[in-house]
Amino acid sequence: MVVDDEALVRSGFELILNASDGIQVVATAAGAQAADVIRREHPDVVLLDIRMPDVDGLTVLREIQTLPEPPTVAMLTTFDTDEYILTALRSGAAGFLLKDTEPEQLAQLVRTLAAGGVVMSPKASRTLLRGHPGAGAPQDADVARVNLLSDRERDVLVLIAEGLSNADIGTRIHLSAGTVKDHVSSILTKLRVSSRVQAALLAERAGLLSDDGADAARSNGR
Repeated sequence: MVVDDEALVRSGFELILNASDGIQVVATAAGAQAADVIRREHPDVVLLDIRMPDVDGLTVLREIQTLPEPPTVAMLTTFDTDEYILTALRSGAAGFLLKDTEPEQLAQLVRTLAAGGVVMSPKASRTLLRGHPGAGAPQDADVARVNLLSDRERDVLVLIAEGLSNADIGTRIHLSAGTVKDHVSSILTKLRVSSRVQAALLAERAGLLSDDGADAARSNGR
């Protein structure tokens, strides 16, 4: 489902996604109607504009999160430095997409979301954190919990932050999907977070997404 206040954006995304194998846009809506349409249509993935004049995306996101089985939500924005993105990610969004995403990439990003992956560029997340130093400053208790992770769990955490699904992580570091699922569950528990995006943000704050940290994870995966 695509939620945006601009009809042209809604129709453009709908056209692109409906032309992609295995994806069906079940509905589009402006912000004010979004929650009601979601309750009726039960989409698996919602692409939600973060800035809308009638009801802003954060309000819609919070309403969606109260549903018994909320869909996976990714925020739509024009800039990777949008001041509301960090709030959305911490409120349960599974990532964000720029509205100028190339059409051939859009369907793959939606598939990643549907498979439980994170759609958030590490480079863009670093830009966001640099632009919000108070939000990005490490908190001792949070960062200390990263030290509770095993080496393999750190590898998995870095790949979560890269946006990989459990299946893709398993392929990358030669583990079964079940083993990856167990690692992800353990990571969320140890870090005391409730979503993969929150874990990814904490990985960034702990320095695991630096070039050295990412290279170490890739080396361990070989």
